[in-house]
Amino acid sequence: MASLKALKNRISSVKSTQKITKAMKMVAAAKLRRAQQAAEAGRPYAERLNAVMASLASKVTVGPSSPKLLAGTGSDQRHLLVVATSERGLAGAFNTNIVRAARKAADELIAAGKDVRFYLIGKKGRAVLQRLYPGRIVHQVDQSHIKNVAFHDAHEVAKDLIARYEAGEFDVAHLFFAKFQSALVQIPTELQIIPVSIPANDTQAAGSLAAVEYEPDEETILAELLPRNVAVQLFRAMLENAASEQGSRMNAMDNATRNAGDMINRLSIQYNRTRQAAITTELVEIISGAEAL
Repeated sequence: MASLKALKNRISSVKSTQKITKAMKMVAAAKLRRAQQAAEAGRPYAERLNAVMASLASKVTVGPSSPKLLAGTGSDQRHLLVVATSERGLAGAFNTNIVRAARKAADELIAAGKDVRFYLIGKKGRAVLQRLYPGRIVHQVDQSHIKNVAFHDAHEVAKDLIARYEAGEFDVAHLFFAKFQSALVQIPTELQIIPVSIPANDTQAAGSLAAVEYEPDEETILAELLPRNVAVQLFRAMLENAASEQGSRMNAMDNATRNAGDMINRLSIQYNRTRQAAITTELVEIISGAEAL
């Protein structure tokens, strides 16, 4: 049985931890609202631009002179999985769920005989992916210096990805992130960003019959829109991740605070029982000594 001093020290330690988790919950809650507003504000533009690019891709006649971001390389053998996670932990299952989705996709591609590589945004997914897929991580973007996500950060990552694509390092790029739905729910999401994915559905097929006129010309428009679409989709993923991370951290710290309170109660009961047993033992010894006299 633990001594009274050990129990007292442990209660004090848990109380200190509870103060930290409670403070972290309040900080995450304060950051969540701003991050949620940014994610929800950027979502319609990103979704609309992606739909426009898919619509254009379905109408453009792909040929040798077509941009590679639109036409592809003619192969789908080499796949690059862009896994966006956080730089910090203590965010519940946020990073785990994203990495799990990337692992599932990677295992399916490897089973199909494809060559899979990983491009990491954030450091929290590296340890697991490095252990399970040694030698397959080609690059990791450090975002520890970023306080608020800006389009410039996504644009720099997009330029690097496009440069690697044009250099022939991969054929298809998939983006993995957590779509923010609520403070309690964050959905792991996969999105093909390179080349442009053309949805195979009736709506797109019907829309592809419409005549489209390009001004100034098709090549100029696509040369501007295709790289921008990659940057916008990356920016959206970063905004969604920022909101999802704060929501997941807020819930994790709330659970940790409540668990710390439960532990304090249990330790306090154990402390009181141990103290009562010690007092009873002392009284018995005093009474026994008095009777012996």
